[in-house]
Amino acid sequence: MKLARRTASLTGSAVLLVALAACGSSSGSSHSSGTGTAAAAGKVSCPKGGTMRMATEPFEDPAKLTPAFQLVGKSLGKALGCKVQTSIVSDYSAEVVAMRNNKLDVAEFGPLGFVFASQQANAQAVASFGDSTGKLSTYKAGIWVPRNSSITTVAQLKGKSLALSSVGSTSGDAFPRFALRSAGLKDSDLKLTYAGGHPQSLLALKNGKVDAAEINTQQLATATAAKQFDPSKFRQIWTSAPIPNDPITLRSSLSPAFKAAVTKALLNLPPSDIAKLGALLDVEPAGPLVTVSKTTYQPLFSLARTLGLTAKDAG
Repeated sequence: MKLARRTASLTGSAVLLVALAACGSSSGSSHSSGTGTAAAAGKVSCPKGGTMRMATEPFEDPAKLTPAFQLVGKSLGKALGCKVQTSIVSDYSAEVVAMRNNKLDVAEFGPLGFVFASQQANAQAVASFGDSTGKLSTYKAGIWVPRNSSITTVAQLKGKSLALSSVGSTSGDAFPRFALRSAGLKDSDLKLTYAGGHPQSLLALKNGKVDAAEINTQQLATATAAKQFDPSKFRQIWTSAPIPNDPITLRSSLSPAFKAAVTKALLNLPPSDIAKLGALLDVEPAGPLVTVSKTTYQPLFSLARTLGLTAKDAG
C-alpha cells in the first residue's frame, strides 16, 4: 500500500496493520526462533528445514517497522516452534514473485495488492486486523478541498488539479479514480498528479499546490493527531465505502496442517505483544486479529475489474 502509517485513531484497529503493511523501497531481514509445543510434539512440520519465511513491503520507516515486524515473527516462532525469517522486501511485485516461487510462506498485502497476489501467486487470505470489539477494521478513502473552495462535488473537479497518493494505492489511487468514473469524469478531464504517498498528498493540499487531494481516514487521523493538519480549514467532498484492512496471507502450497497452525497463531497473538507493537509504532493497542478470506475482499476484485486494473497498477 503505498501508504502513510495506518494509525490507531482510526477505528481502534491499526496497530498490527502498521507492523505488517505495504509500501516503500528499502529492505532488510532478520531471524527469530521459538520452541513452541506444537513443533516440539511433532504436530507441525515447519517449512524449509524448520524456517518460516514472512515478508512485507516497507511502507513505514524501517527503523520503526523492522522491530515491530520482528516482534510478530518472534511471537509466531514461539507459537509454532519454527525459526521465523522476517524480511522487508523492495516492493509489492517482489513479494508476489517470492510467494509464487515458494520462497515466501507468509505475506501481508494491501487490499488491492491482494487481488493480484491471489491471481498470480494464489495467496490465501487468513487474517486481518480487528478493532477493540473484535470486528474487522476498515478505513475509507476521501477527497478533500479547502474550506473556501467552490468545489462541492466530484463532478466539479473537471478542469481542476487533484493530488493522489501513489500508483496502485488502494485508497490513494484506485478508489478516488473510481469516484471520478462514477461522476462521469475521465482522468484526462482534470490534472491528476501522484504526490508520492498519503502524507505528500495531504501536504500538497495544505500548501495550496492543488485544488483537491485524496486523504484517507488513516492519514487524516495521523496528521490531525500530530497537529500537522487542521480539518476545520478543509472540507471533504467525497468518501468511499469502508475498505477492509490488509490481509495476512499464506502460500497455498503449504501443508494444510501448517496453514492451520499459522492461522491459529496469528489469531491468538498475545495481547502483550499487541501492546508492545503499539509502543514501538506510537499507536494505541487494538483488538486481536480476525479471520478473513478471499470473499472478504470481493469488492476489491470488482473494483479492479471495473477500472480495468492489472498487476502493474498495484505497484
